[in-house]
Amino acid sequence: MPRLTQAIKHLIIINVILFFAPQLLNLDSTDILTNLFALHYPKNEHFGVWQYITHMFMHGGPAHLLFNMYGLWAFGTPLEQMWGRNKFLFFYFSAGIGAGLIYTFANYYQFNGIYEQLVGMGVSPAEIQNILSSGQYNDSLITLSNKTMSEFYSLYHTPAVGASGAIYGILVAFGLTYPDAKLALIFFPVPIAAKYFIPLIILSDLFFGMTSYSIGNIAHFAHIGGAIIGFIIAWYWKKNQFKFR
Repeated sequence: MPRLTQAIKHLIIINVILFFAPQLLNLDSTDILTNLFALHYPKNEHFGVWQYITHMFMHGGPAHLLFNMYGLWAFGTPLEQMWGRNKFLFFYFSAGIGAGLIYTFANYYQFNGIYEQLVGMGVSPAEIQNILSSGQYNDSLITLSNKTMSEFYSLYHTPAVGASGAIYGILVAFGLTYPDAKLALIFFPVPIAAKYFIPLIILSDLFFGMTSYSIGNIAHFAHIGGAIIGFIIAWYWKKNQFKFR
């Protein structure tokens, strides 16, 4: 088992504390922490620029936390050992922030598309804001499907949480560094080389993000965003590694 490196150890500790402390102390602060630290849609009243960093330390449940922290430890440890603490932390936060930005852009595209349709139906901006506030609308005036309107409401109100974007960046960097390492999923325990396994996971996120087949409330475009930023940085460092020796 790889040794727990310093940066990863402290990242795991912070994530665990922020997840369990409010529950252990019986604090009714879950909503407060979510409103303050989770990544909201920019037009939402709870949005703050700092959330592009803080959302990486919030998680939706024990399984979400466990899988992300396992990925951070398993794939991040050899990278921190190779790069060093400061370089690894730069990579981690760059991938996480990039994931949040790309997720926001994807949400804006979807949200604005529905918004323009509503305006085209004669719905005023004030009425649209009322729909977003109350969740109620006049279905005799608005001909969009319930599914579309539910998505519109969800894009505005549902915040993103988790380190998954940064973890996807780490996965890509791991695959570039150790392309022949064998990886497997719990529900598909067949070892596959990282150079095939990781692109397969990213393509599945792209498929689920662009279709209606996604299961659960998963920020697929945050995963893709983290993977893109992680690839750019890791590829550049690998190509120019002589500059860092």
